[in-house]
Amino acid sequence: GILINGQFPGPDIHSVTNDNLIINVHNSLNEPFLISWSGIQQRRNSYEDGVYGTTCPIPPGKNFTYILQVKDQIGSFFYFPSLAFHKAAGGFGGIRILSRPRIPVPFPDPAGDYTVLIGDWYKSNHTNLKARLDRGKKLPFPDGILINGRGPGGASFNVEQGKTYRLRISNVGLQNSLNFRIQNHRLTLVEVEGTHTLQTTYSSIDLHLGQSCSVLFKADQPAKDYYIAVSTRFTSRVLTSTAILRYSNSAGPVSGPPPGGPTIQIDWSLNQARSIRTNLTASGPRPNPQGSYHYGLINTTRTIRLANSAGQVNGKQRYAVNSVSFVPADTPLKLADYFKIGGVFRVGSISDNPYDGKIYLDTSVMQADYRAFIEIVFQNNENIVQSWHLDGYSFFVVGMDGGQWTTASRREYNLRDAVSRCTTQVYPKSWTAIYVALDNVGMWNLRSEFWARQYLGQQFYLRVYTTSTSLRDEYPIPKNALLCGRDPSNPAYNKIS
Repeated sequence: GILINGQFPGPDIHSVTNDNLIINVHNSLNEPFLISWSGIQQRRNSYEDGVYGTTCPIPPGKNFTYILQVKDQIGSFFYFPSLAFHKAAGGFGGIRILSRPRIPVPFPDPAGDYTVLIGDWYKSNHTNLKARLDRGKKLPFPDGILINGRGPGGASFNVEQGKTYRLRISNVGLQNSLNFRIQNHRLTLVEVEGTHTLQTTYSSIDLHLGQSCSVLFKADQPAKDYYIAVSTRFTSRVLTSTAILRYSNSAGPVSGPPPGGPTIQIDWSLNQARSIRTNLTASGPRPNPQGSYHYGLINTTRTIRLANSAGQVNGKQRYAVNSVSFVPADTPLKLADYFKIGGVFRVGSISDNPYDGKIYLDTSVMQADYRAFIEIVFQNNENIVQSWHLDGYSFFVVGMDGGQWTTASRREYNLRDAVSRCTTQVYPKSWTAIYVALDNVGMWNLRSEFWARQYLGQQFYLRVYTTSTSLRDEYPIPKNALLCGRDPSNPAYNKIS
């Protein structure tokens, strides 16, 4: 496994809205390494995003100091290693951004606040999994599920009877949607990736790849131990793992089988996803209500339709967006953009609409205008659930349904209280539509969270561009930025090293 400060999972990062975080990452591996901060928007500062399109890898034995600001954000997120297939070996941990002291939170302070990182897991080393993908093969079915880095019964959470607790749950796995539940307890959803939600109560909650949420539960059952169960969704073979919820005055250990959950039912999950809505009257990171931004009244200026696909290129398995399978350039795209190094990428190398031709390889970059308000439709014609993440932004999930998206689909959009988040699922043979205000200049990764698909090409970069060079619009390249890739002899390229 990959440990952070000797821990697996890594230590939680605690912060408050607008905090500046200075995080020194020392790479003790024998290969390059990067950490990305899933859901942290890196306002005007995509250099700190920690993916290969924006940030040079940290060489073995070296260190790099990230300087992040959690600007105008609250909520539950996580960090993870973004290069190679390191994510399969760990290296992840929780991030929590608390509201500033005077900003009201729409529920009382819980008695305890726990990070719960869940994900499918392979016994194989990450190098073997990567080699398998490099040979053009698909990944096998995972070996199990971990809860905070432990197998069945390995993790435990202590509670006192009658008190209410918060769990910040993230699906940090590689390929499976997961269902989370606690035996005999109800879960009240209160936050999703930085948005306070309507406080709906569920018996269990689906978390798709890369997604995070917060739930409250009350320890109101007879004093004993209870199962916390996590199981795979939409798989013919169901993997289940457990942790223990332990009352302080427990009269006995867990007994009987863990509680069952939904398995392959898509409608159940779709209906739950549609029920997750924004609490319009709650304060967000600022004291103004979350519903004060009327996204449904803004005209979109562009519609981008993205279709995922799988296929063979030169006899090897690849995955694509609009038929383009992403291949990393020899230089981070953001640096090539800043230093005007030609031949690294080509703007417009991916179309706004699905292309029915064969999959082909390219370093796909899509141009978008700063301050545009756009609609993105994810069309999934495959038989598995997709999960999409956009760095640098939160977006409004305005609609999802089965079949093919058409302009008539807009009639069923939620234009009032759709949840704002950074990762959304697309069900099999279905579509999901989002609205996003492009208010963050930079080079931003839009990717599948199904990690083998991301590694084999189901991603691209959205270049949110302005001709302005004002610091109001984008920060300069960090003074400590690592340099790598093409044209090191260029004097301009070396001026900050």
